[in-house]
Amino acid sequence: MNTLKINYKSIYYPPGGILMWIIIFLELITFGMALLAFVYYGKEQPELFHQSRLQLNTTFGVINTIFLLTSGFFMANSVLEFKNNNRLKSSLYFKLTMLGGLLFLILKSVEYYHKMESGITPETNVFFAFYWLLTAFHLIHVIMGLVILIWTNYGMTKKNSDTGIDDIEACAAFWHMCDLIWLLLFPVLYLIF
Repeated sequence: MNTLKINYKSIYYPPGGILMWIIIFLELITFGMALLAFVYYGKEQPELFHQSRLQLNTTFGVINTIFLLTSGFFMANSVLEFKNNNRLKSSLYFKLTMLGGLLFLILKSVEYYHKMESGITPETNVFFAFYWLLTAFHLIHVIMGLVILIWTNYGMTKKNSDTGIDDIEACAAFWHMCDLIWLLLFPVLYLIF
């Protein structure tokens, strides 16, 4: 008699653990609600939003998108190498992931600096209130992601490490959430209005 064997662990414990996925869904809901509010106000004041969007540096946004997507690629490779029991190569991909995140932070800081130099603050108008709120909240997530990556990479590379695949997958899930949120923010803020 053939029996269907179900791997309940994969159903109840997704990669990175159920708690990480609860956090990810809550974050996506939070950003989603903020983006919906942004779109609502954009429909109310289309000319203001259009003129404000033209003051954003789309090139910076595109480059930052490339930085995050590339770092996401390296993060996926890190998980793969860890599963293949190659901690050294996994650590290298972790470092490349962190480099992408660091480059994102640097370029976003340059963009913020230019905005502040031009007198563009959250008080400028509704568009920029949303711009600062959404991008700064995302930036905090990238910083948190980098701290998690640094901590996990340190744990993974020390002797007698107890870092497991669940830890690596939790890092990857959080980092890919940062990628996904940016992929939602970038077109809405920089391209649509």
